[in-house]
Amino acid sequence: MKTLSFHPEITEDIKASYEWYEEQTVGLGLSFVDELEKSYEAISNFPKSWSPFYFGFKRYILSRFPFSVVYKEEQETIFVIAVMHNSRNPKFWEARLSSE
Repeated sequence: MKTLSFHPEITEDIKASYEWYEEQTVGLGLSFVDELEKSYEAISNFPKSWSPFYFGFKRYILSRFPFSVVYKEEQETIFVIAVMHNSRNPKFWEARLSSE
């Protein structure tokens, strides 16, 4: 099991989505965060299980929410660069590569 590290902008990615889901139905934001936590555990335990995406990253697609976790397995850790809505341009996080 590898430790996950996160790009600093992920906090904003998650916060905005959490707030939107909570406005729709109280508790739905918590369900979103819960599913994210489960995805992190799966990625940490089985990082090679998901398909290649862009720039050597892989993408874990959430089952209940239309979001993906974009990550790259590194020597000691797994770097998560984005939590993105699946309707978004799949390379929106490309600019984050320079601050990696």
